[in-house]
Amino acid sequence: MRIGLVGKPNVGKSTFFSAATLAKVDIANYPFCTIEPNVGVAFIAARKPCPCKELREKLESDGRLEPVSSDDERKGSLCQPRTGSCIGHRRLVPCLLVDVAGLVPGASEGRGRGNAFLADLANCDALIQVVDASASTDIEGNPQDPAETPDTAKSSMEKEISFLSDELDAWIYGILNDGWVRGVRRVQAEGEKGMISFLHDRFTGLGSSLQSINLAFESFKKINQETSPPWDWLPNTLKSLAIEIRKSLFPIHIAANKADIAPKGVDYTFQTNGRVIPCMADMELALRRAESAGLIHYISGQQTFEVPNSENLSEAQNSALQHMQERLTQNNNTGVSTIIDTVLFEELDHIVVYPVQDENQWTDSEGKILPDAFVVPNNIQAKNLAYKVHSDLGDGFIRGTDGRSRRTVGSEHELVDGDVLKIHAKT
Repeated sequence: MRIGLVGKPNVGKSTFFSAATLAKVDIANYPFCTIEPNVGVAFIAARKPCPCKELREKLESDGRLEPVSSDDERKGSLCQPRTGSCIGHRRLVPCLLVDVAGLVPGASEGRGRGNAFLADLANCDALIQVVDASASTDIEGNPQDPAETPDTAKSSMEKEISFLSDELDAWIYGILNDGWVRGVRRVQAEGEKGMISFLHDRFTGLGSSLQSINLAFESFKKINQETSPPWDWLPNTLKSLAIEIRKSLFPIHIAANKADIAPKGVDYTFQTNGRVIPCMADMELALRRAESAGLIHYISGQQTFEVPNSENLSEAQNSALQHMQERLTQNNNTGVSTIIDTVLFEELDHIVVYPVQDENQWTDSEGKILPDAFVVPNNIQAKNLAYKVHSDLGDGFIRGTDGRSRRTVGSEHELVDGDVLKIHAKT
């Protein structure tokens, strides 16, 4: 999964990226600090407890394992993740984030990084647009006095949200318009089927699928008032089609960043085709760095943290931590992991499943317990999961075995969140 971080310059995209991934990137208070896209991995907690919790309970009930001791650093977790971690059966799974250079109005016409910026988004499954909830930057990303009223802050964010979708619409319209003469020939020959085929071919490079194109075209037909045949369509009709394609290919979700310095009472409801979540990326980064340094115990997404040895900290450090705790309490959490979690598991409808080689012990060939956790589309079929594990397993797929029920399942068996599956394949 690839989620793109987009928006105008100087709104905190690189800070958001660094807070989510703990990757070291350039962070500065001026436009175009990021030129080439930064790519990193954010680890997000699976929605359900790791299956190693059930395994521990079974082993304890059978008398083969002692209960969890109070000094257990992993708080009972038994699994051995290849990537991420698991503490207290809270399994962290990877999600790829792409921090793209700041976008300015006119990018579709070549301003800023122009089409290079837009091409960076081509392989993203969804976009998180980071906007400035405090309105402390203008539309070009230059610093300005922050908003003094909630209405001013909301108006500024609405402009940011609109200009990104406008640039993407213009970009997609250009791609569509450039090939339209060839497209209408296919429509004349094949009708609507030819239209769908043309659109799919035209936008394959942007990650289109037949399903996404079909959804876009069905939405377009509901709003299209043009009664003439496609070869006589006016530019505005093509632009309407481009908008529906953009909505299907690039769902845009909003991280309303700098919420901690925004005016109180800002209304975060907007007309957009994605979620809107207030965020405090600066604070998330500070908390995660403090946690890494051993100064606090903090779990991303929670609204509190522990300071085990406050007496060893300076007065300035304790004051800063107290201030952050107050902000966390007011805003519930920093919003950074919340929006990634929401996009990944709700908007993109993905789940976490655990392929194993031993359906009884839930281990791989080396005896490691539940080493792999795959983030996959909800209701993925068993054979398709096999392909994601390894192409040879997909090609040689015979059957699967449910790790809990030990029931044999076929290639079309649909998996649900938290499933453990043994894949049988020809070698």
